[in-house]
Amino acid sequence: MASLKVEIVTPEAALWSGEATALMARSSEGQFTILPQHTPTVGDVVPGLVRVATVSGELGFCVHGGYFQVGPGDEPGVTRATVLAGVAERVSEIDVARAQAAKESAEAQLNTGAELDEAARALVLASLARAQLRLQLAAAR
Repeated sequence: MASLKVEIVTPEAALWSGEATALMARSSEGQFTILPQHTPTVGDVVPGLVRVATVSGELGFCVHGGYFQVGPGDEPGVTRATVLAGVAERVSEIDVARAQAAKESAEAQLNTGAELDEAARALVLASLARAQLRLQLAAAR
């Protein structure tokens, strides 16, 4: 019987690894779903919700961009799907107070009227985008 092994990993840790029935996410080309026996492929993952369907229910991950790879597993009939994210966390573990504080801090930095160089402005905008995504996904759970 065909099966799907999924891994969600960041440079710091493997967030989740296990048997799944489907992996759903969004790339720059649109929404996609990976099922057992999926064709080998590689692509990007845009910031958003990555869902992993298992026989026990669905898991949600807040992913702030990255890549995915699908290929054959170590055993016959196994498909392996890996999401490689620079920053990611389980939706159930989002610290809403911390995300709100990060959002307010980024907005304050942008609204002070102080001149930010291009690199500093890009960092603040990235921090604001991460905080907004965390708050949006936490509110939807």
